[in-house]
Amino acid sequence: MHLAHTEEDEAFRAELARWLAAALPTLPPRPDPRDWPGRRAYDLGWQRMLYDAGYGELHWTASPARRLIFLEETELAGAPYVGANFVGLLHAGPTIAVEGAPRQRARWLGPIVRGEEVWCQGFSEPDAGSDLAALRTRAVRDGDAYIVTGSKIWTSHAEIADWCELLVRTDPDAPKHRGITWLALPMDAEGITVRPLRTLAGSAEFAELFLDEVRVPVDHRVGAENDGWRVTMVTLGFERGTAFVGEVVACRRVLRELAHEAHANGRWDDLGLRRSLGRLHAEFQALWRLIQWNVSEAQAVGGAPGAGGSVFKLRYSHARQELYDTAAQVLGADCLDLDRRWTLDRLSSLSYTIAAGTSQIQRDIIAERLLGLPKDR
Repeated sequence: MHLAHTEEDEAFRAELARWLAAALPTLPPRPDPRDWPGRRAYDLGWQRMLYDAGYGELHWTASPARRLIFLEETELAGAPYVGANFVGLLHAGPTIAVEGAPRQRARWLGPIVRGEEVWCQGFSEPDAGSDLAALRTRAVRDGDAYIVTGSKIWTSHAEIADWCELLVRTDPDAPKHRGITWLALPMDAEGITVRPLRTLAGSAEFAELFLDEVRVPVDHRVGAENDGWRVTMVTLGFERGTAFVGEVVACRRVLRELAHEAHANGRWDDLGLRRSLGRLHAEFQALWRLIQWNVSEAQAVGGAPGAGGSVFKLRYSHARQELYDTAAQVLGADCLDLDRRWTLDRLSSLSYTIAAGTSQIQRDIIAERLLGLPKDR
């Protein structure tokens, strides 16, 4: 589908392009990918520039057409993406905007869009695997606070975060999907230990998170006690439905770069390779249309993308892996050079069928919620 672009939308696109052309040359050099404090400062500095120019809240407040124009133009211009605060801007922030009380929106949304605070995600646990609802981190009510004990894993950017969107079990006797609560955890609270995890690509954007009787104020709870699974579905709807939008634009750019590279190194004569590039071009065009549909549907109902986000996440994860497998065919032996962006991006792509919900989980959601099939016993 095509979102209708008005004359005002096109004027917005032109003005944004002019601003990007003037703003991007003023940015400092990008920090080393392994320097997370440096990357935090760089990414938050860019977010502040967007905010000061009037673009800071477009992820949440703009029409679907404006949001996609913004993402498309910034990616095409080579602008920084959300980076170290992707959880705040794309997951926690939208969730709080939809589910948070007025005082919570006032407290947390401003610092996110102004580039003042970073969020991380405390969902996955070592013993839960892909079954998020099997989490065991406990939260016991003690007056006006919860006492939280447990551990999380694959906590993105925990070592540089100010806040964590945290899932805890508040009723151990309830069915596993009904005893969960969504909390905003201050990362400077006593009893928190962060242990970075190094990835295959050599980066340490993930961490283990250990919680030893950490006190979290009750007014940091988003949604009702034991209603956290429903709130989590809102978070995951944003994560699967719209959080990868900029990356789809980036993949379309990578395809163009691969075609140029293939022309330059003589591999364009390979008919099979050209067929792969052409099929991937069609694949990412279709994914872009699906994004437009998902964003429009979310706008229509005033909330998060629904099960259509799982359709997108499932296909995008595999398409991204296929893209970088094709990149390896184009680059030949150069794809083994760890100093080249292509190599690191290919290694990173291996995680996409696991991150934000495994492909198996997405297939279950599609089968049950879209196709009406019975649950697997």
